[in-house]
Amino acid sequence: MRDRYFYPADIMLPKKDFEKWAVVACDQFTSEPEYWEDVKNIVGDAPSALNVILPEVYLKEDNSESVNKINATMREYVENDVFTIHKNSLIYVERNVGDNIRKGLVGLVDLEDYDYSKDSKTLVRATEETIKDRLPARIEIRKDAILELPHILLLFDDPTRSVVKPLEKKKDEFEVAYDFDLMKNGGHIKGWFLNDQAVDDVQKSLGNLMLSGDDVLFVVGDGNHSLAAAKEYYKQSGDENARYALVEIENVHDKSIEFEPIYRVLFDVDSNDFLTKFKQYTDEHGNGETQKFEYYTKETNGVVEVNAMAKLPVGTLQQFIDRYMSENKNVKLDYIHGEEVVKSLSKKDNVLGLIFEGMTKESFFPAIRADGSLPRKTFSMGHANEKRYYIEAHRIKAD
Repeated sequence: MRDRYFYPADIMLPKKDFEKWAVVACDQFTSEPEYWEDVKNIVGDAPSALNVILPEVYLKEDNSESVNKINATMREYVENDVFTIHKNSLIYVERNVGDNIRKGLVGLVDLEDYDYSKDSKTLVRATEETIKDRLPARIEIRKDAILELPHILLLFDDPTRSVVKPLEKKKDEFEVAYDFDLMKNGGHIKGWFLNDQAVDDVQKSLGNLMLSGDDVLFVVGDGNHSLAAAKEYYKQSGDENARYALVEIENVHDKSIEFEPIYRVLFDVDSNDFLTKFKQYTDEHGNGETQKFEYYTKETNGVVEVNAMAKLPVGTLQQFIDRYMSENKNVKLDYIHGEEVVKSLSKKDNVLGLIFEGMTKESFFPAIRADGSLPRKTFSMGHANEKRYYIEAHRIKAD
């Protein structure tokens, strides 16, 4: 049996102003540019993760100017001593999420253990379909970057809570890494550096999970495309400095983790045409079971019942959306967290919002083991402002 499945890292943290440094994952609020403009105003001229990531709301066909600026800023931050480097560290994290405290560990996974293909049998797996067209922009950002800042969350299946729960009881013995309020209603977060004994205990507990005979240890809860881009860059470059990716791991049985559906909003669409053809297509290709979808437009709202084409409603819907968009090139799609955001966006002309029942976390690992990766954007762990914020950094190039 291996003695390690999750590795300490030389973790880089800003020396001050954590409140301005930490910003939410780049793939959030993609239809709300006003959110990111407000973040810019909060950050001002202070060093911030905002300046070394590319929020997807700003993605365009040619991102080279933004990427060059990001890479230059990374080097500037390193050269200007913005960071303290904490050698060979794991960080235990507690994040206030609603009425609960979500607990996790920040460290490294070996990208040799990860494969994002649908039928992967590796130790670390994707949970949802990886859209390969979304990787080049991320790889472009990474290929000349000297740092990575993770918003990736991996989940593990630990019903007895043997890995993380003991750390909660011992945290007063650990050195505090950070303790601050996250901007824009992100809640409070606190981290501690594990001592050597705690690091050993974590490794043993993860090893015991593998002794159960399982063939998967971690699955991606959030940030799948970022991890896939890290894997692709490592494969292309062969650079051993890029072999490990910084992530946070969490127990899927943590009571604070709730799976939320990721809804669909279509733009520049004829809503009546879409709904009519959706019903017709599923009537022809469905399996006899019924699935319901709430729909919202500027003019009306209601419920459409269709013949299921997949086990999950999102699978049925996404199959048809892919087909419909291939025939209607002007239609655009966004993936939206939260019913109220869907309803708000749907008040605009030629917009259709679709809401449906999501997947429970109890069926999560069994579904991955049985069927491989799920339809893309099947679920979300919480609302947009509860996503992981960029805090820690990790060097992925020697110079």
